[in-house]
Amino acid sequence: MQIHVVQQGETVYAIANLYEVTPNSIIEANELETPGQLVVGQALVIPIEGQFYFVQPGDSLYEIAQRFNTTVEQLIQLNQLQPGAMLPVGYRLYIPQQPKTNITSNAYIEPFGGEVSEALRTAAERRAPYLTYLAPFSYRITTDASLQAPPLDNFKAIAQANSAALMMVVTNLTDEGFSDELGRQILTDEQFQNTLLDNIVATAKEVGFLDIHFDLEFLPSNLRENYNRFLRKAKQRLTNEGLLLSTALAPKTSGEQVGQWYEAHDYAAHGEIVDFVVLMTYEWGYSGGPAMAVSPLDQVRRVVDYAVTVIPPQKIMLGQNLYGYDWTLPFVQGGEFARAISPQQAIQIARENNVAISYDEKAQAPFFTYTDTEGKEHEVWFEDARSIQAKFNLIKELNLKGISYWKLGLSFPQNWQLLNALFNIEKNR
Repeated sequence: MQIHVVQQGETVYAIANLYEVTPNSIIEANELETPGQLVVGQALVIPIEGQFYFVQPGDSLYEIAQRFNTTVEQLIQLNQLQPGAMLPVGYRLYIPQQPKTNITSNAYIEPFGGEVSEALRTAAERRAPYLTYLAPFSYRITTDASLQAPPLDNFKAIAQANSAALMMVVTNLTDEGFSDELGRQILTDEQFQNTLLDNIVATAKEVGFLDIHFDLEFLPSNLRENYNRFLRKAKQRLTNEGLLLSTALAPKTSGEQVGQWYEAHDYAAHGEIVDFVVLMTYEWGYSGGPAMAVSPLDQVRRVVDYAVTVIPPQKIMLGQNLYGYDWTLPFVQGGEFARAISPQQAIQIARENNVAISYDEKAQAPFFTYTDTEGKEHEVWFEDARSIQAKFNLIKELNLKGISYWKLGLSFPQNWQLLNALFNIEKNR
């Protein structure tokens, strides 16, 4: 799969001619609603097997072969080159497609208002072929150890039709947010735990969940060992019932990281106890904070580099956002929250305001600024084909288990095209 960044004056037809594909194939792959109005800096995926590379100053055939994990001999053969020939700058080389890697994928899906919208149902149907797990968010633990279920609609049928498994997400979430008080009750009351596990197993059997996924956040920091003991207890019970156990982990860079979001999450213990973990490697840029990349690669790498020292890589799923934010400037702490947007919406905003999209090489993330009709300045950070490719490269480099998306319902077609081109998605059924 080729990634092409739109330059000034380019059209879909010119780009299609460059890569010897049809304009319609580019339009369909990128779900272009206005193909006649491309945005400078917009990243397009070009649906071809393998990719083309345009020779840059200083390139050698050996360096290009190393970069793309192929051989000089293969490049010479495929491109009908003369051995030892000098390649002019701009020369187009065909790079063969590499073997796909097997990974596990998950996507959370969060219904609102007590029902599943038609748009959310459609998103589940369209993306389930690319998923190992579909994870309705969430079963809320109540103060009597019962479970408040999310709307499930026909998610089970969608999962089954696509050989995906359902993941049962269990949280200490209340209407006011993640509750440390409820977290304390869960982790310190043995009878509460027994009742809770009874209810989880009964629900899992009734609905047909394969994995039980604890997303317990903002736990009291002194209950780290309590959480570990609870997970050991849960693991034994769930294994006896033929169920898997996984957890969501805050993005830590060391075992001593302080803060209520981090301290009760013991990476090493989770890596030992559970079947796999999801690293919540996003929200550096968040709705209530200053404008920045949501999942900057340099920060994500710091988390993963620590994680693989205490958790087997084959148990780690990288968390990945399917959204961006539109901040109104100047940022004021406690002021107006940023608006969550999909990558497709971000491109639309750039197009409507006639601004180019820039790319931050350190964060590996696209961004732009614009002025709205009221004269207010905005800064937008989002995801595109380049940024998701960088995360996929990290997964392959460190041999991670896979990727977990937050969350379905936000349009990002380039992600699914690249995921399908690079990986074989493992299925549970």
